[in-house]
Amino acid sequence: MSKRQSKSMFTLSILISGSIFVQMGLYLISLISGSNLRFNIFEVCHNTLKLIGLTSLTYAVDILVIGTFLFALWKISTQIIQTVKMRRRLQQYSCESLTKEFNDQFKNRKKEFIIISYPVPVAITMGFISPKIVLSTGLLNLLSEEELEAVIYHETYHLNNHDPLKIFLLSINSVTLPYIPILKWFNEKYRVIQEVMADELAIEKQETALHIGSALMKMLKVGKLETKSFAYASFAETSVNYRIEHILNPLKNTHIKVPVIITMWSILVFSLISIFFIYALA
Repeated sequence: MSKRQSKSMFTLSILISGSIFVQMGLYLISLISGSNLRFNIFEVCHNTLKLIGLTSLTYAVDILVIGTFLFALWKISTQIIQTVKMRRRLQQYSCESLTKEFNDQFKNRKKEFIIISYPVPVAITMGFISPKIVLSTGLLNLLSEEELEAVIYHETYHLNNHDPLKIFLLSINSVTLPYIPILKWFNEKYRVIQEVMADELAIEKQETALHIGSALMKMLKVGKLETKSFAYASFAETSVNYRIEHILNPLKNTHIKVPVIITMWSILVFSLISIFFIYALA
């Protein structure tokens, strides 16, 4: 696993989904304005189906495009609403003195730490534009000073890499374009790699895997919090098996194999869309 792999997965996911969403957007513009966009692949599909006598299927294209956009808007709106609600809850639980202490201790002028008075151990990074590291008093009471430091290094990696935003974008791509299954695979494996990379940062900074490993085991024993419906990067909820294996044997290079069938199917679907586009250009 490497950061280069995660960057490649994120970039490919954005390129694949972005090209499709652009075409769908052009198609919607043509529907609303009544104009004929010659270079739009969905318009070509629509006209081709009419030409061969499958008029009823042309409505399926309309439903696919409109339904995809509406579903994407709904998912985005839900995320925004849930994030706003969570921020309000954090304000209620916020411990101002500890929050100031942590930001001062780590010389954080951007105030990237939020400490909440909550008995359950919580260590997450949330926020799209200005991400924050949220730690609970339950976590502070559970971990030793070295273990807490390891968790902070871990979450700092997610914060600096803007993982909450990237996880959100990958999630939107995978759920709104299910006919390209490689996007779902990218979403799942990106999270795995980023968690391992975050652990590696803690191991590198502390020059030992002991503290990050013991912190992870303590949080797993306590149990995780209820599932949250907004995009975030959590310390002890993702890729646990991979992380434990890597912590126990950090020199071992665990390879993530690209699934052949899923890749071939995704290439086939994307190629068909590209063929329609080339036909339109011709």
